[in-house]
Amino acid sequence: MTNDGKAIIGKQVKDMYGAFLGKALGTITHIDGTIESVGVDCGSQGLQHIPFEQIVVQGDILIYVPKWRLESQRLLKEKELTLRRFKAMISIASDYDDFKEDTAIIHEKYKSNLSGLEETEKQLKAKLEARLEELNDQMKSVKMFEFDAKVQFNSNEIGEATYESVRRLTTEYIEHITHETSEIVNIQRRIADLNLEVQQATVPTTKPLEESALSYLD
Repeated sequence: MTNDGKAIIGKQVKDMYGAFLGKALGTITHIDGTIESVGVDCGSQGLQHIPFEQIVVQGDILIYVPKWRLESQRLLKEKELTLRRFKAMISIASDYDDFKEDTAIIHEKYKSNLSGLEETEKQLKAKLEARLEELNDQMKSVKMFEFDAKVQFNSNEIGEATYESVRRLTTEYIEHITHETSEIVNIQRRIADLNLEVQQATVPTTKPLEESALSYLD
């Protein structure tokens, strides 16, 4: 077992928003000894295999990073870089006539790269929407627990200490849901903004016929 593996065993695993998931009990490694996945004892939910790329070691805690977040980062990074290169290439071609023929092939390559990301983006958008629906359902459920605790407290079925415990725990959970929801919405907004930039950069602007005619007469 590698030193990384030894450092992981027995540590608590939490999600990015502080919720406890389980405890790391072992690792699966590649033939070269690098870690492929981490086995996490999640209690009644059983043993979960989490890809090592979704684990961040933070002191005595292992942080689980959701797959949608990694995929979003990859997509945005690749699309932003391709768009910057595309704009740089257009700028070079417009400023230097000698490069126009040389940039034609690269122009199509970058446009092809941007088009190729569309399917990846489509799948990611579906995952983000599905996760938002899950979070919405969870929000409804946790508010039901909070409301029922309030009813039980007002009817003298539970004491104030118990009620305050429920209220504190449900409030923390609501904060986790709100945080994740906000992050997903921000990613959706970044994707939409980036798509607008791509459209503006890749769709050539043409002068109206009348304007072109007037410029010719000048």
